Amino acid sequence: MKRLARVLLAVVAATACGAPDQPAGPGAGDILRVDPRLDALVPADARIEKLADGFVFTEGPVWIEGESRLLFSDVRANTIYQWTEAEGASAFIDLVFEGDVTGRRSISSNGLTLDAEGRLIICEHGNRLISRLEADGTRTTLVDRYEGKRLNSPNDAVYSTDGWLYFTDPPYGLEGLEESPMRELDFNGIYRLSPDGELQLLFADQTRPNGIALSPDERTLYVANSDANDKVWYAYDLDDDGVSNPRVFYDVNDQTAPGAADGMTVDLAGHIFATGPGGVWIFAPDGTHLGTIQLDEVVANAAWGDDGRTLYMTASTGLYRIRLTTEGPIL
Repeated sequence: MKRLARVLLAVVAATACGAPDQPAGPGAGDILRVDPRLDALVPADARIEKLADGFVFTEGPVWIEGESRLLFSDVRANTIYQWTEAEGASAFIDLVFEGDVTGRRSISSNGLTLDAEGRLIICEHGNRLISRLEADGTRTTLVDRYEGKRLNSPNDAVYSTDGWLYFTDPPYGLEGLEESPMRELDFNGIYRLSPDGELQLLFADQTRPNGIALSPDERTLYVANSDANDKVWYAYDLDDDGVSNPRVFYDVNDQTAPGAADGMTVDLAGHIFATGPGGVWIFAPDGTHLGTIQLDEVVANAAWGDDGRTLYMTASTGLYRIRLTTEGPIL
């Protein structure tokens, strides 16, 4: 099983940000049921729990199996947090970015994942790269350039079983976004990084690629588009040569609830749990909207935890979870 090296605890700060909070009553939100198939995934008595609050904008949750620990980013507070049932939330890495903030819109981490050895992989906005946290607390740069030009601000990432790291690179870390004078690439790319460090550009024509996920058979790549003028989720056929057949998986441009097509995850049966306007949208593999987990604030990302049947959700100022019937992969 995958583990983070115990010595990583040396980088944990003692500052608490929130304690476990399981309010009485119906919970911190509602479940919108659109299709009867949702009942097999979200039980009738499912309840949204708020676990911690007081953050600025949370993102990138990842579960550390064996430690019963969730890590997540506060994109606008320059901090990676950890949460446990017993201790609540506290700082894990207190300053993700240290340096000159001139020209930078967001300097913290965003998406987090684990590699095959259980090491934390960090999408860093301020440093405009993807790094790996080592056992001694140092960070190793995995990728920061495409064809010699600096990446925009890597946003979210997912590993395939063959060790390729798929990631998105929108401009959200740069002041002025596409108009930033610091921007070196004239597109917002979708990439994959091979185990030996080869970087491949998969697609350059999606306007604002954001959340990213793989289908269980790894033949479909899902990428959220967080452009306010094009709020959709895209699907791509995926094979050894790259991606093909780009298509809109689901369109939410008609939605008025706050939130964009953002982070996502997939259960073992191929259902997509995608954060979007009004909550976590749940889709069947065929693209049917089954229902929505509607939180009390804008939700940005989600990840499986515990035994794989708990969905943890990062939503603006708070951290939430819901116990489900379906099961997702534990990294």
